[in-house]
Amino acid sequence: MPLLVALAEAFAGTGFVVLRCDLPFRQQRSFGPPRPGDAARDRLGLKNAITAMRKLSSYSLRRLFVGGQSYGGRQASMLLAEEQLAGGLLLLSYPLHAPSRPDQLRIQHLPQIAVPVMFVHGTRDPFGTIDEIEAARKLIPAKTLLVPVEGAGHGLGFKGKSKRETLPSLVVAEFQRFFV
Repeated sequence: MPLLVALAEAFAGTGFVVLRCDLPFRQQRSFGPPRPGDAARDRLGLKNAITAMRKLSSYSLRRLFVGGQSYGGRQASMLLAEEQLAGGLLLLSYPLHAPSRPDQLRIQHLPQIAVPVMFVHGTRDPFGTIDEIEAARKLIPAKTLLVPVEGAGHGLGFKGKSKRETLPSLVVAEFQRFFV
């Protein structure tokens, strides 16, 4: 995912220790969407990645943050709703509902999230409008922030060979302001 690579490089460039990992469903197959039965195993994969980061003895981790794009962010949010394993959550293009299914919101777990949450969401994302994301933010008892990306769809300007060059530095700057 070019967006996740660009963000990891931007965060690392400002001194963050970053671990990018593929969820178990992606490790098993390099293309295609996750299957309904993948979710619990994918959350366990994220939990294992968090555990591995905490065991790093060569780094002093003051705070640990978890994030993801689309399905990965949803699984991260569900994991942190179950267990407070990190100090904050970065959600990129949160899939609030399937395109053309705005009546089937994926919000049941949001009231159980007790850590700050930063959303980065395109104004043309078919998985949720900015107004729908704003309404979902109100369900989270911890502080939240929404960074809208004007004119961007679900890929946040990183689709195919297209890259919104300024987005990674904007996300890092907003992240540092919000989580400090």
